[in-house]
Amino acid sequence: MKKLLILAYDFPPYVSVGGLRPYNWFRYLKEFGVEPIVVTRQWQNLHGNYLDYITAGYSENIVVKKFENGIEICTPYKPNMSNRLLLKFGEQKYRFVRKAISGFFELAQFLYPIGPKSEIYIAAREYLKQNKVDAIIATGDPFVLFKYASELSKEFGIPWIADYRDPWSHNQEYKKYKLQKWWNAYHEKKTVKSAAHIVTVSRFVYTKIESLIPEKEHSILPNGFDPEVIEQIKNIPQGSEELNIGFVGTIYDWHPIDSFLRTIEFFVKNNPKSKLMLNFYGTNIQKKLDELVHKEYPGLKDHCNITAKMPNSEVIKELARNNVVLLFNYYSYMGTKIFDYLGIQRKMILCYSNDPEAIALKKKYYRIQELETESNQLQADLINETNSGIVVKDQAHLLNVLEDLWKEFSETGQIACNSHGVEKYSRKVQVERLASLLGTFRHSSEHSK
Repeated sequence: MKKLLILAYDFPPYVSVGGLRPYNWFRYLKEFGVEPIVVTRQWQNLHGNYLDYITAGYSENIVVKKFENGIEICTPYKPNMSNRLLLKFGEQKYRFVRKAISGFFELAQFLYPIGPKSEIYIAAREYLKQNKVDAIIATGDPFVLFKYASELSKEFGIPWIADYRDPWSHNQEYKKYKLQKWWNAYHEKKTVKSAAHIVTVSRFVYTKIESLIPEKEHSILPNGFDPEVIEQIKNIPQGSEELNIGFVGTIYDWHPIDSFLRTIEFFVKNNPKSKLMLNFYGTNIQKKLDELVHKEYPGLKDHCNITAKMPNSEVIKELARNNVVLLFNYYSYMGTKIFDYLGIQRKMILCYSNDPEAIALKKKYYRIQELETESNQLQADLINETNSGIVVKDQAHLLNVLEDLWKEFSETGQIACNSHGVEKYSRKVQVERLASLLGTFRHSSEHSK
């Protein structure tokens, strides 16, 4: 049986969409003849929000966990000074100092094995001194894991794979920080050219990579839904007392949340007999969203439920109780939640494809440089391909959609979803493709002891 060393910073029990991709490798690879060994950091879900990302680990020592499907190596995590200041004093104090410290580690970690993420490199290196593996895969971000994989590959003669969940130096957030953009581009080109293969989630992301690192062997392995979780919830019925609309995940500045809430409030006020509930699960703006509803849209106070982060298996159960699920347009990105929505087979509504207010937000906040050669409506394309929902053009269209949904719900007690062809978006299918890819790799030299 082949063995794959996986460098993954985000990993359960930490609740993040970034951790689901390596977690499903860990879950399913052994079924396809590959034993996974994951090196990650220790996670404690103490806060249920962003503070979990910087909270100390549960041990000062490496903790090795052995499971039937693989090995998990959990490294110690000690917050740096920036993170300790944030944990102790909150977001508003010492902001400049915290940014300076974080900036130092973001740059210096590519020169020396220092900073909170370096423990992953140290633990992986110690493991490889005593154990053979057939390949290494690092999933980013954080993209310093690519550097660690490259150095381990060189030292031990093991091919490595660069897995991009998002672009690295082409992330438009760096547009404001020219030094960091240059620094990342330099290290991306230097590091990834040694990779045996590039894996990423979409053609759009690969096109960005290819502009910097051309003619590299690559595979597109999109995200998907966890088939075991979907199997567990397949008999959970939709709610029949209220028309429930569910949303899970991050709300970005370019998302038209105001427009959406305003339209929902208008619908509720003009349809006083309607029973409608918005359910927001684990958003990144829980407090802000609650304040927005109470101050700007008081008509929704009794129609809005906002909950903290929860494990993916739990949030899928909650989503399954909804009649409809909400997506905000990611344009050139597919995102990950759309695949869970596909799996639970609840009708999606995508807001919006061509709304003036949403377009203005996109121009102001969207940091991704789109390409004329690639679609910038990936979610809409998938919804249309699978017949899994409604691509809402604008606010006026949303109001019509709400009226149609309420009519269907009041008559039948549910909302039908007649999707098709979703099976190929199972994460297990993508893991099988990854396992097949590993069969093509060979060591560049005998593994050192």
